[in-house]
Amino acid sequence: MSPSYWKVTFENGPINLIDLDTVEQLGDLVTRMEQDPDLTVVVFQSANPDFFMAHFDLRSDMQRFYTTAPGPTGLLPYPDSLLRLSRVPAVTISAIKGRARGAGSEFVLNTDIRFVGSNAILGQPEVGFGAVPGGNPMGRLAELVGRGRAMEIVVGGDDFPAQLAAEYGYVNRILPEDELDDFVDTFARRIAGFDKTAVSGTKEFVDAATAIPAGDYAAALAAIRRTGGRPENADHVRSLFELGLQQPDGIELDLGKHVAERL
Repeated sequence: MSPSYWKVTFENGPINLIDLDTVEQLGDLVTRMEQDPDLTVVVFQSANPDFFMAHFDLRSDMQRFYTTAPGPTGLLPYPDSLLRLSRVPAVTISAIKGRARGAGSEFVLNTDIRFVGSNAILGQPEVGFGAVPGGNPMGRLAELVGRGRAMEIVVGGDDFPAQLAAEYGYVNRILPEDELDDFVDTFARRIAGFDKTAVSGTKEFVDAATAIPAGDYAAALAAIRRTGGRPENADHVRSLFELGLQQPDGIELDLGKHVAERL
């Protein structure tokens, strides 16, 4: 867009899954954001109106996920990218249309501002798969929505439609679908026109007041490694794949409901 204003568009398969290549590319992008002296604001959007970021690809090579060399924070690449994203010296905005669940929700929670279209759906369904969420949405949500609502979101594992997400503080505000892009662009251009030093310096104070220790990210990743993929949940996960998990139709459209239905 301009030296001070970038737009980043996600496009990865029919439902925008987050996979290991996405994590690697995100790390490279965050490095560029950290190092660019002119960058003031970044808008993240999706090429798919139904899926901003569906969730992590459950068929990824998890051995590679857990053994790739750590990033600059000392954390493994996924939590490293999330933590560094939350700290970049530019304002980050998620313009969310469609679904942002699991790792997709964790991604947007580590951006500074979240605007959603009226059809957006967010959620943390990991408990429904028998796992602890690995990107530490617990910490981010507790700070944003309060302890009780954070518990409702992460332990309930259900979908949160745009209106409820906005009422809870999960997102900043809701816009009509056909107005979201123009609203976000206008807001981003406003920030891009301000002095970079003033913007980044102001963000530093907000970051300091809401900081989550790197150790909390490491602990959450260790928890999902310990709890995800256990044999006692294998039949349930297999049944979800049989019902169309990670496909653009079927249960991905209403995943919060289906993770609670065990055969």
